[in-house]
This record gives sequence, C-alpha cells and structure tokens, in this order.
Amino acid sequence: MAGSNGTTEDVSFTYQQIFKLDIDAGLSTKTAVAVLTSLFFCFVNCVMLFALKSKRIFQETPRYILFGHMLMNDSVLLLVTTIMYTVALSLCFLPIPKSICTLLVFISHCTFRNAPLTLALMSLERYVAICFPLRHCNIATPKRTGIAIGIIWFLSSINFVTDIIFVLVVDPSYLASIIFCTLEKLFLFKWQLDKYQAFDVLYFVSVAVIIIFTYISIMITARSVSSDKDSAKKALKTVLLHLIQLGLCLTSFLYTIIERTLYMMTGSNSFLFINLRYLNYLTVLILPRCLSPLIYGMRDEAVWPLFKYFFCYRSGKVRPTVNVH
Repeated sequence: MAGSNGTTEDVSFTYQQIFKLDIDAGLSTKTAVAVLTSLFFCFVNCVMLFALKSKRIFQETPRYILFGHMLMNDSVLLLVTTIMYTVALSLCFLPIPKSICTLLVFISHCTFRNAPLTLALMSLERYVAICFPLRHCNIATPKRTGIAIGIIWFLSSINFVTDIIFVLVVDPSYLASIIFCTLEKLFLFKWQLDKYQAFDVLYFVSVAVIIIFTYISIMITARSVSSDKDSAKKALKTVLLHLIQLGLCLTSFLYTIIERTLYMMTGSNSFLFINLRYLNYLTVLILPRCLSPLIYGMRDEAVWPLFKYFFCYRSGKVRPTVNVH
C-alpha cells in the first residue's frame, strides 16, 4: 500500500516494535493475571446467568432478559478480548489467518458496542415502567425485548460488516493472508478507521442522551406522583447506575487514544510502552467490563440472594425466594 495519506500504515505504528520483545517471566506473569482475572469474572457472570435461568419469572421479565443479555455479552467480550490480547499482542505474538482474525474482531466489535446500547434499552424499560405503568405490560413484552436485542446486534454489526464487504470487493484475496491480529490490520484505508471512530462517538452520544432523558423523566414523575414513590426512586437509582455504567464504557472507548498517547510519550522505549500498555489494557478495557454487571447484580434484591446461593455451591439451607418489582 503506497503512502500513508490514504492507507492504514500510519495507524498501526503502535504495533511495529512490540513484537521484538522476548517472552520473560514478568510478561508471562502479567499475561496470567489478565487471563485469570477475565476468567474469574466470566465465571461470576455465568453463575449470575445460572441464577437468572433458575427462576421462570426472570426469563419472562424484560428487565431481567436485558440483564441476562448484558451478562452474556460482557462474558463473550472478556473471553474474545483475552484471546486476542494473549495470542496476538502479549504472549506469543502469533500471526494467524486474516479470516480468523476477522471473526475475532467482529465478535469483539459487536459485543463492545452492544454494552452501551443495552444500557440505553434497560433505561428505556425503566422509563416505560415508571412513566407509563398501565401500558408497561403491553409495551415491554418478552417478545418485543427479544426484537430489541436483535436490533441492538444489527446496529452494532452494520459498520464492521459493510467494511468487510467493501474490502472483499476491493481485494477478493483479502482473507487469505496471515497477519498479527489487530483491528488496524483489517483496514485498507485510513478513512475506514475515521468512520469507525465516528460511529463510536455516535453510539456513545446517542446512549448518553437516552439515559439522561430517561433519568430526568423519571425524576419528574417521582416528584409529581404521590403513589408508589418507592418504585420511582428505585427506578431513578437504577437509571443513575446505568449512567455510571456508561461512564465505565466510555473509559473503554478511550483505550486506543490512551495507547497511542503512551506510545508517543515513551518513544523508542518498547519495554516501558509494553508495561504501560498492559496497565491500560487491564484497568481501562478489562476491569470496567468486570465490575459493571457485578455492581448491577449486587444492588438487585431479587438476583443477589440467588447469586450468593449458587456462588457458594448451594450452601444455604433454604433456597432464596424471588421478589421481582
């Protein structure tokens, strides 16, 4: 590819030197910490999913259907991100077929963008429950919730799918080569990366507007309606939690920007860049995804007792009852 004005040669500069590093005990330890952290929280998410599956009412309540989708989505994201980090950029720097890399990046791309969109949908469900309580059962049904989740997957995948179709038209042998698996390596032109980042901004701003709108609407309803104020206050706290979760998602959106800044600050010091990049990966990309579902589950009075019951290998003498509001 000629020149850097129209291609992605200038985009992949952060990966040009790190492949020269030898694997040592420190790198292996850091990789093990990242992998074990991801696996532990995947296990936590799976236990919480099992708790949701244990009661039929959870499977028929839109709020918990969306929560289950969030747990599944973040677990898949953690697993795929860990695989990509370990295989491609941390442990063995293994070049893989571009077709496999494309599949991994596609899954991580969709699950990464599903998270804020799911938060927006959860906030809208609480908005309908509080502001239109008499119509909530008709509007927020399990079937419509499933359709909404399908729309989320469509919105999160359309940008990447159009890019793959485009590059296959431009270069039919696109998937035949062997590469180090990074997002930038899948782009043929720099404008593709610019479009990719523009979609990220659009997703985040749209979700932020939806969550802030629902928060203000629920707050107005909570003040104006004298009956059932407790439910309105709980919904208000839930939407506020979604706003905090959105902030955690935002830190993940800043991952690439922070990584490039670290590279420019460290210059040719590849060892220092690798260490700072590891901290950036762990604290900005992994930990927010681990904490977000756990925080939401901890404050839910119906899910948390069941989660503790199954997490402790059913050590309780009495199985917790479910009280869904």
